[in-house]
Amino acid sequence: MVAESKTARKGDSLYREAVAVFDTAAALEEAIEALESNGFDRADISLLADAATVEKKLGHRYRRVEDLEDDPNVPRTAFVSTESVGDAEGALVGALSYVGAVAAAGAIVATGGTLAAAITAAVMSGAAGGVVGTALASVIDYRHAEYLQDQLAHGGLLLWVRTPDAVHELRAVEILQAYTAHDVHVHTVPTPSM
Repeated sequence: MVAESKTARKGDSLYREAVAVFDTAAALEEAIEALESNGFDRADISLLADAATVEKKLGHRYRRVEDLEDDPNVPRTAFVSTESVGDAEGALVGALSYVGAVAAAGAIVATGGTLAAAITAAVMSGAAGGVVGTALASVIDYRHAEYLQDQLAHGGLLLWVRTPDAVHELRAVEILQAYTAHDVHVHTVPTPSM
C-alpha cells in the first residue's frame, strides 16, 4: 500500500520513505539494528517526537500514532538506543565524579594543603559528584522511559526510514515486517524546507 502526500505542491522536491508502528521498544531497536546492518544510515531513520513537541507543532493533541504516519508536518526525532542512554548515564556519572575530585584536589593543593588532604578531598568530592551524576542519570532514564510509554499509550512507536530507491523500499518493508511492525507501508512526502 502506498500513501501519497496531499501537501506536496508542484515544484516541491519529493522523497519516499517506509513507515511502521512497533508495539515494543525491543522490536523497534532490533528492526533499526537490522536496517543499519542492511545499508540504511541512522540519519535516514527517525521517530515521532515527544507528545508535547507534536502538540506544539501541529496545534492539537493526537489520539493515535496512526493518525500521524503520513503527515509530513509531524515533528520527528532521531533514534536513541537504550544502549546509548546507558552510555550517556555512565558518562554523566563519571564526568561529575572526575570534575568534583579534580576541583577539590586542586583547591586543596592551591591553598597549600597536604597531599593527604588533597586525596581525601578528591575521594569525597568524587563520591559526591558520582551521587549527583547518578541522580541526573536516573532523570535521563526516566525521561526516556516516559517518552517510550507515552508513544506506546498512543498506539505504538512510529518509525520512518528514508528509501532512496525501489530496492531500498522493498528491503525496508521486509525488515520492518520481519520485526513484527504493523501498518507497514511506503509513502511519498515533500523534502522538508530548511
